[in-house]
Amino acid sequence: MSGTGAPGRDHGNTTWVLDSSGIDHLLGKENGRFGFEAVEPSLRIAPGTGERIGFETSDEVYRQLHEHKDMQKLTAGINPVTGPVFVEGAQPGDTLAVTIHEIRLKDCGWSVSLPGTGALSAVMGPELFSRRVPLDADGAHVTDRHAFAVRPMIGCIGTAPAEGSNSTIMPAYAQGGNMDLTECRPGSVVHLPVMVEGAYLSIGDIHALMAEGESSFVAIEAEGVAVVSIDLIPGKSIRAPRVETDDEWIFVGLGDPVQQSITRGYEDLFEFLTVDHGWSKGDAYAVMSAVCHSRLGGPTGSADPDPLHPMAPVGAVTLHILPKSVLL
Repeated sequence: MSGTGAPGRDHGNTTWVLDSSGIDHLLGKENGRFGFEAVEPSLRIAPGTGERIGFETSDEVYRQLHEHKDMQKLTAGINPVTGPVFVEGAQPGDTLAVTIHEIRLKDCGWSVSLPGTGALSAVMGPELFSRRVPLDADGAHVTDRHAFAVRPMIGCIGTAPAEGSNSTIMPAYAQGGNMDLTECRPGSVVHLPVMVEGAYLSIGDIHALMAEGESSFVAIEAEGVAVVSIDLIPGKSIRAPRVETDDEWIFVGLGDPVQQSITRGYEDLFEFLTVDHGWSKGDAYAVMSAVCHSRLGGPTGSADPDPLHPMAPVGAVTLHILPKSVLL
């Protein structure tokens, strides 16, 4: 990133701008790594200051796939995450609250079919498909006839596990990871469990546009900068990520089989109403039965895939949605 780029062009919550204006700490994509882990941090920061951190992400793997059409020729890895950021004072049992202020995109995204992955792998066949998708003020030009308004989001966001390293590809974890949730967008606050001192937040895998559920396992992938600020909720322990939007609270369920994921997500929502907000069990039960919907989340699953099929998800990520209006 440098200060020599073109002026920004507004497109909703997205600005195409190639400088660090409005960012207090810019972490370049050279800080990318292939695991969520407690390693030497790229930045140390105090929470609650409002300082904005820019996480630049990389699309190099998609550029190479587009150029070579051959995974054997790749020199770049899939889904690097930028970071980690050490959060001063964060301790196990706390919750990190990450506010997404904006996502700055560059000039293009990518639509790619990786053979053997995604719900459409059988119909797409064994050949690698790729398409460069121009991004401009008119939207994402996915075909010669179709330009859709961009809806940028963060695919990978998470903290470090208590030990070891979490994959940036699959599965999704209690600490976050490759969740591929459209709600991880500008204006949202992503809540993540803290499992190790400092939390070690990392972010990657920006999408310019993604349909719910990500049918192809690859969205309109794009390089850009996610601009966030970090707050800490001491002593607040959560079992899995949750996302606050303007209108909703979204609780992530993780489990195998899918019914276990659904149960866990709804249990977390129930606890939010009864413990955090003091509702009676009866009131929480009745309101949830009436207006709290659920749906499938991203396609990465909730358990480690079979080593023989490392891109085949196991288990499910589910979302459980509480309208904020019921809390008024």
